[in-house]
Amino acid sequence: MKVIRLPALCFAALLVTGWLTGCATQKIDWGSRIGSYTFDQAVGEWGPPDKQAKLTDGTLVAEWLTRRGYYQSSATGYYGPRWRYGPYPSHYVDTYSPDYFLRLSFGADGRLQSWKKLVK
Repeated sequence: MKVIRLPALCFAALLVTGWLTGCATQKIDWGSRIGSYTFDQAVGEWGPPDKQAKLTDGTLVAEWLTRRGYYQSSATGYYGPRWRYGPYPSHYVDTYSPDYFLRLSFGADGRLQSWKKLVK
């Protein structure tokens, strides 16, 4: 009889879960939605837009935040033995990730005219 260790079983379950999650994520084909997708559908799917503006020709431009960026600063280096007062000089590493937005433009009829992914 072969014994399966619990950590190996947990790792296998984690791999299967990750695989299933990756397969469940679908990318949206925005090009196929042009002319048929409405602003009301966008609000139903994405919630209220973060920004929106109505132009003089009746076009509605709306932006949704799809992924929040971050800024992180961390110190690295050698801090020395515990009996010394204070750390030795170290250097800092700054890590930055921008915000990602989806901009959808809807015509006066309320149907999608164009789309664009933005990095700010």
